[in-house]
Amino acid sequence: MKIGTEHEYSINDRDFNPLPISDKIIERISGAIEHEVSFGGIMVSKELQKHAIELIPARPGSLSFLENNLFNGLKSLYRALNNKYKFLGLGMHPMLTLDQTTYWDHDEQEYFNAYDRLFNIKQHGWLNIQALQINIPYGDRENLVPMFNRIRSLLPYLVAVSASSPIVEGKLTSYMDNRLIYYRENQCKMPSICHGILPERLESVDEYIRINRGIYSELKACGAEVLCQEWVNSRGVIVRFTRKCLEVKAIDEQECLHSDMAVSAFLLALLRSDLELDEEDGSLRSLLEEAMRHGVECLKPELENLYKVAYKNSTDEEKSYLPLIEKRIEHGSLAELMKRQFKETGQIKPILAEMEWALKENRPFSIEPSRCG
Repeated sequence: MKIGTEHEYSINDRDFNPLPISDKIIERISGAIEHEVSFGGIMVSKELQKHAIELIPARPGSLSFLENNLFNGLKSLYRALNNKYKFLGLGMHPMLTLDQTTYWDHDEQEYFNAYDRLFNIKQHGWLNIQALQINIPYGDRENLVPMFNRIRSLLPYLVAVSASSPIVEGKLTSYMDNRLIYYRENQCKMPSICHGILPERLESVDEYIRINRGIYSELKACGAEVLCQEWVNSRGVIVRFTRKCLEVKAIDEQECLHSDMAVSAFLLALLRSDLELDEEDGSLRSLLEEAMRHGVECLKPELENLYKVAYKNSTDEEKSYLPLIEKRIEHGSLAELMKRQFKETGQIKPILAEMEWALKENRPFSIEPSRCG
């Protein structure tokens, strides 16, 4: 199956201080300040937060195509910038304070101004979140509802295995996935937009359309018609009718592209299975809360079973990525590995140096002696 992915990385100086210079980087590589440019065989895009950029593959494709295409583009970006800056994945920048960044101040201001007026975007839930987004084609419309409901039921497990944001403003928190904690609250004045991350179970495509229309009605009542677009729905998985795909939004950005593709392989293999999953709203909300708080630790038996199912239903290509998921289930999500190392050393910058190395070399992080000196 050909899928699409989107990858968000923070821009940092050599001491891992975030730099709100995405516009300057885009201008450097393209000659003009644009919100999205073609470069190095991929697309480089701005994000709302100016200390982050987004890398998008040239086209949908297999996991190995996406990984190779994006990694070649990332290497081209490093070269074009003379390795002056360090890039980091992860679900949040672990050291960022809100005074260190701002939001994109060039085109598309009508959207940002509307969001700011309604919700105040000067908070972590807007200015400090980085997601791995996976776009999965649903094919014919009759496939949309069962695929959507299957992804919905998998969200707690995907969140658990991909959690990578345990540290906020340099301090270890009680949650392994702080990105979703902030994301869940960033539009709390209009709860229908995010719906607590977990979407409603669907009976039909028309039901989803009615949900979106309800959101649009609330936005129009607040004078925010400009936001009445299909992407305004902020649940953990949404429908992108214009792209004919389901967009999974609940996954923390990982430390490197190979890890991103491993998470994608896990999801794709499980979608191919006939596993019966819990679809009860209350149960899934409870599981999601546990996943955000504890990561893999609280769902290990369930994840071990899901891994067996995924491996049985995986393609040869997916099998080449799944061993990393097996390791994460055995040893903990990236957030749990970070927490363990941070508790042992009390130092954050060596961890970030490891994460930067992982992204730059496309090597998954593991708890081993530092390779960064």
